[in-house]
Amino acid sequence: MTTFDLNAGATAPLADEADLTDLAVDGTLPPGLDGVLVRNGPNPLRGRFEGNDVLSWWPQPAMLHAIDFRDGRASGYRNRWARTRIWAREYAPQAVAALPDTNPNVNVLRHAGEILALAEGGAPLAMTPALEFLGASRRHPGLAGGMTAHPKVDPETGELMSFRAHWEPPWLRYGVTDADGRQRVDQRIEVPGPSMMHDMAITARYSILLDLNVAYDFSMLSRGYRMPLRWHDERPSRLGVIARHGGPVRWFEVAPCFILHVVNAYEADASTLVLDVVRYPEYLRLARHGTGFEDNPLGVLWRYEIDLDAGRVAGRALDDAGIELPRINEGRTGRAYRYGYAVEQPNNREMRGVVRYDLESGARQHYRVPPGDQNSEPVFVPRPGGRAEDDGWVLACVYRQASDTSDVVVLDARDLAAGPLATVRLPRRIPAGFHGAWLPREAGGG
Repeated sequence: MTTFDLNAGATAPLADEADLTDLAVDGTLPPGLDGVLVRNGPNPLRGRFEGNDVLSWWPQPAMLHAIDFRDGRASGYRNRWARTRIWAREYAPQAVAALPDTNPNVNVLRHAGEILALAEGGAPLAMTPALEFLGASRRHPGLAGGMTAHPKVDPETGELMSFRAHWEPPWLRYGVTDADGRQRVDQRIEVPGPSMMHDMAITARYSILLDLNVAYDFSMLSRGYRMPLRWHDERPSRLGVIARHGGPVRWFEVAPCFILHVVNAYEADASTLVLDVVRYPEYLRLARHGTGFEDNPLGVLWRYEIDLDAGRVAGRALDDAGIELPRINEGRTGRAYRYGYAVEQPNNREMRGVVRYDLESGARQHYRVPPGDQNSEPVFVPRPGGRAEDDGWVLACVYRQASDTSDVVVLDARDLAAGPLATVRLPRRIPAGFHGAWLPREAGGG
């Protein structure tokens, strides 16, 4: 059973908020890199975690980090706890009633002219690239009841596809929001009970939902667990395919597994859907002795091919190396694509290195991170005016163990092995978190 000292190293939380200007840079920042990199993740309000497993880390209050790039400089950094009721109970009791009751500690999304910090099932929180928090979303009223932290935006139509998985009935709702933020579809989907649905996929015509072997067990709360989630052998694992704008769901049973994150999906032909994911053969299995969990097998890049005509699914590994936190050029979301990027995960304690997959040739490239250091998910930033899928840069935050500080590395998306084009040196750490986004200045990057 893997346990962690969450208060040391890459996961160690911060106890303050800071504003820094004119950050040191080694190398030369690309002139087209003009915008803000925002990172999101859990950070206890008093700067200390309680507990020593992954479920002690996940639910903590949201803290966001912003690194501003402009005019060939890294012009500033700031971090802020999300201004929600959780934060106000500790720091501004008089403001509790006026703030949203949500914990948007997972992701960041720009849609319909609004930037949103996203929660795991809760309502999104509107914000600016400068981490000024604006309260509940004003342009997405249909999302006020909560949503996944991994919705998908169609790069051609601007539609936002999402779901809400809940531990109370109705267990699952599916929704579509148009490019202006108006709710167009809100469909209840019947499932046997609540399961951990964290991510989803889209193609040009369909959405794909994941109903797998990790589900709720509320008896765990009385046994000292901080979140009631575990592996269930008795549950089937299913992929659900629904027409984008609603209708019956077709469920396809697959071998037991868990999928935390989707890479991408697309339509290979009129009746075949391709779904690429990071797949675990099991996840969060309760420890056989005492509390806690067994070690998870590592997740690997996996492809499902869903034959809609035959009603069958075929699955196979595309690699056997442990990875997580996959990203693509989001202009290819739901469409055929060639390149994917992910964090390399050599074991259950480390996320160290970035891998680029060429899914046509099978080639791989690596950006290596020294033992002891760890890095965040790789965020693909398209080069302004570029047309090729891999024309751009990959940004990642790297925690440096020796100095207890973090860097932001800027990599050529076509040549990770060449190392950073530039490295932004922060005098403090950015703790390990979940996800983030690149906010180009011309599209609202501040």
